[in-house]
Amino acid sequence: MRKRIHTPGLLRLLPALLAVALLFAATPLRAAEEKAEIDVKEAVLGHMSDAYDWHITTWNGHHVSIPLPVIVRSQRDGRWHVFSSARFGHDGKETYEGFYIDEERQGKVYERGYDARPWDISITKDVVQIWINIVILLVVFLTCARWYRKRNVQDAAPGGFVGMMEVLVVAINDDLIKASIGEKHYRRYAPYLLTVFFFLLVTNLMGLIPIFPGGANVTGNITITFLFATITFLFINLLGNREYWKEIFWPDVPTWMKCPVPLMPVIELFGIFTKPFALMVRLFANMLAGHAIILSLTCVIFITWQVNALVGTSLSAVSFLMILFMDLLELLVAFIQAYVFTMLSAVFIGMSLPEHHKA
Repeated sequence: MRKRIHTPGLLRLLPALLAVALLFAATPLRAAEEKAEIDVKEAVLGHMSDAYDWHITTWNGHHVSIPLPVIVRSQRDGRWHVFSSARFGHDGKETYEGFYIDEERQGKVYERGYDARPWDISITKDVVQIWINIVILLVVFLTCARWYRKRNVQDAAPGGFVGMMEVLVVAINDDLIKASIGEKHYRRYAPYLLTVFFFLLVTNLMGLIPIFPGGANVTGNITITFLFATITFLFINLLGNREYWKEIFWPDVPTWMKCPVPLMPVIELFGIFTKPFALMVRLFANMLAGHAIILSLTCVIFITWQVNALVGTSLSAVSFLMILFMDLLELLVAFIQAYVFTMLSAVFIGMSLPEHHKA
């Protein structure tokens, strides 16, 4: 029979929390093996940037990674080349079929003899993370749908996980989407906005897991946030009504502010592009900053140990507590950023559907 050991709740969590902190330090540890001093910039940016393989850990000096498919179009012969990223070697410095990874240019694949990048549709770390997140969402919602198919309207409300998901969906749909867009039009946009919320929430949470199948900084990649902002931009401007465009090109302001000098129309037209830009930068900057702070605090542990054991021990304890605090804060930020992006998207869509105002 296994003996039960009674310890305070916090002490039970310490081994797991310490493991999380050390796993976040996988990149600095690898840098420490290769160099006498830790390159903080390389450690932080290397973890947050996209990659052609998924680094798991370093064991006895050997890098344990999952190689991913590299798919590039040669500028030399115009043919597509498909091969494993393992062909570049563990350090990524080898050349294969004329292609190599240029660390000085954001770690992207280039072709020897050509300065311009080849067409690159490789399946990178961020792409695989997105697929994993989509699978998680499908499993969650198909499980919920299966529960509802087996129940009638007269049955009791669901409990447990299905009940939690129902509460969350209803809260986002009724209190956010419906309230921001209006009861008349919200049904058209609800599927998109609900998908955005749950995808961003799952992606943000998966980014906090320091080991596979999490850890990729997807929402800290500006191309991803640019895509979502662009989709919202299209919804706003392609489905906006006549009153929306009238308020842009001929707003209800004194005539001298719109003719002969179109001061207000220019400002309103400029606002069309500032809205999606704000969406893109807000999500990108907040998620990127959180990861950067946690990784920087982790690097402090290994930097101070290079001074001496006394300094390393004292500052490591402080850094560990700060890392724990930031991890807990990032859990809250993961939800807040998904909520804020969805809320602002709904507000901007609602602003594109104003009712006609009679004089």
